[in-house]
Amino acid sequence: MKRIVALTGAGMSAESGLKTFRDADGLWEGHDVMQVASPEGWRQDPELVLDFYNQRRRQLFDVRPNQGHELLAELEQRYSVDVVTQNVDDLHERAGSSRVLHLHGELLKVRSSLDERLVQDWTTDLVLGDLCELGSQLRPDIVWFGEAVPLLEPAAEITSQADIIIIIGTSMQVYPAASLIHFAQPGIPIYFIDPRPTISESQFSNLTVFADTAVTGMQKLAKLL
Repeated sequence: MKRIVALTGAGMSAESGLKTFRDADGLWEGHDVMQVASPEGWRQDPELVLDFYNQRRRQLFDVRPNQGHELLAELEQRYSVDVVTQNVDDLHERAGSSRVLHLHGELLKVRSSLDERLVQDWTTDLVLGDLCELGSQLRPDIVWFGEAVPLLEPAAEITSQADIIIIIGTSMQVYPAASLIHFAQPGIPIYFIDPRPTISESQFSNLTVFADTAVTGMQKLAKLL
């Protein structure tokens, strides 16, 4: 069975009603990203950071997977499919994808602020005073700016085994996630779905570009595959 690796970003979830990570003005939901997505922001105002992610977590219960998520999950009927996503939502899982690696963490998990290995599921608000088993404050299990991406190596290994790569809703220009494409085997088919593609078919002989949203692009690709 051929193996597909899908590399997905914020554009994958946009049609479900989740905003892309950063708006045109450089703000995320009205906040400078460094206030709410960096170790410095956490140290300066942990309550603001917790409230920010509590709002994002609550929002997950008001949205559902879009057809792009569902069509990607349906490919498991004919292929071995791994999803490597930069998204912190759970929409891939809810759509039925069985193997999902979250490069940047998950909204529905929290971890110890002392030991990043102490992770637990979390579906309600997280507040100051919620402690891990070591007695330290729990924090969102999100990889913030300036922090290492612990799952980058497993993601690279998964990508290196792909027979087909699908890139959806990400420019693949933000590192370290963008480096994953360099681990792909030479010459394998690569499909790139994004309404504003940053690369063109003229640059790569093995590349097919769909200048579409995730839903429309996956509709076209599902017929092609």
